[in-house]
Amino acid sequence: MQEENNTPQDEQEIDLLELAGKLWKERKLLLKLAGIGAVIGLVIAFSIPKEYTTTIKLVPEVQDGKSGSAGLGALASMAGINLSSGAGSDAVNPQLYPDVVSSVPFNMALFNVEVPLSDKDGEVTETTVRNYVQDDLSSPWWSTIIGAPFKLLGWVKSLFTSDEEEGDHVPNSFQVTKEEDEIIKALNNRVSVSVDTKTAVITLGVTMQDALVSATLADTIAENLKAYITDYRTNKARTDMDYAQKINDEAKVEYYNAQQRYAEYVDKNHGVTLNSRRTEEERLRNEAQLAYSLYNTTAQQLQMAKAKVQENTPVYTVLQPATVPLKPSKPSKPMILIGFVFLAVVGGSVWILFGRDFKTKFKEATAE
Repeated sequence: MQEENNTPQDEQEIDLLELAGKLWKERKLLLKLAGIGAVIGLVIAFSIPKEYTTTIKLVPEVQDGKSGSAGLGALASMAGINLSSGAGSDAVNPQLYPDVVSSVPFNMALFNVEVPLSDKDGEVTETTVRNYVQDDLSSPWWSTIIGAPFKLLGWVKSLFTSDEEEGDHVPNSFQVTKEEDEIIKALNNRVSVSVDTKTAVITLGVTMQDALVSATLADTIAENLKAYITDYRTNKARTDMDYAQKINDEAKVEYYNAQQRYAEYVDKNHGVTLNSRRTEEERLRNEAQLAYSLYNTTAQQLQMAKAKVQENTPVYTVLQPATVPLKPSKPSKPMILIGFVFLAVVGGSVWILFGRDFKTKFKEATAE
C-alpha cells in the first residue's frame, strides 16, 4: 500500500525535474529572450513622457451646529431673530468634492488660468491651461502611429465642413464643443480628489508633464474648490444680509426724514402755544421715535446677518501645501524593465515546455 501511495508523488517529482531540465537545456534561449525583453522594456520606458504629481492635503472645519452658535443665538434672540429655524446640514458634503472638481463648469473655469511652463533650456513662459493641454502635452510614439488614421480622417472631414461658426463660439457649460470636451476629459484624467472618511482629510493630486504646471494648477484647483464651497455655504446668508442691508437703508432714510420733519415743524412754530401745535408736534415726535426704533432694529438685524455670513464661511487647514515636485512620479522605469523581462522569460518557458510539442503534434496531425 505504501508503494502505491508513493508512486504518484515520485512521478510528480520526476515530471518537475523533467520540466526543469528542459528549461535548463534552453537557458541560452531564455537569456536571449530576457535580453530582448530588457531592450523592449527600456525603449518603452524611455518613450513614455515623464509625469510630475503635486499633492495638497486640506482639512475642513467641523461644525457641530450647537456649541458654535450658542452665543450667536443668544444675541439673535435679542434682535428678534431665530437662527435655529434655518439650521440644517450642509448639502455639499466633503464626499461630493470629487464630483465638484470633475464637473464641467469647474473644469471650464480652469481653461484661461495662466500657468508657468519651463522649456528644455530652463526658460519659463506663460501659457493657459487650455493651450497647455492642447499643444504641450506629449504622448509616446506608438500613440502617434495609432492615432494617425483618425487624424487623417478628421482632416479629410474638415475639408467638407465649414468651421466659420466655431470662431464665434463662447465657452459655456451648457453647450460644450468636441474640443472642449476632450480638454475636460484630459483634466479629469490628471486631477484626482479623495476624502478620508475617518479623518476628513481632503487629498488633491494633479499630474502633469511639467513640474511648474503641476504645482500651479494644483494650487489653483485647491483655491477654486475652497471658493466654490465658501460661495455655496454662504449664499443663503449673503442673500439675507443683502436684504437686511436694503431694509436698514430704507429705515435709515425714513428715520432721517421723520427727524427732519419734526425739527422743521418745531423751528417754524417756536413760541406758539396753541393746542393744535402741541398735538402736531407730539405726533411728529412719535413718528421720529418710531422710525428710530425701526432703524435701530434693522441695524441689529443687519449686524446679525453679517455675523451669520462669517459663521457660515468655512475654514480650511492646509496640512500639505503645493510644492514643485523635484522627481517624476511616473513612469517607473525599473518596474517596466522587470515586467518585460519577466514576460519574455515566462513566454519563452511556455513555448519550450508546451509550445514546441503542440506545434509538432499539430504538424503531424495535419500531415496525416
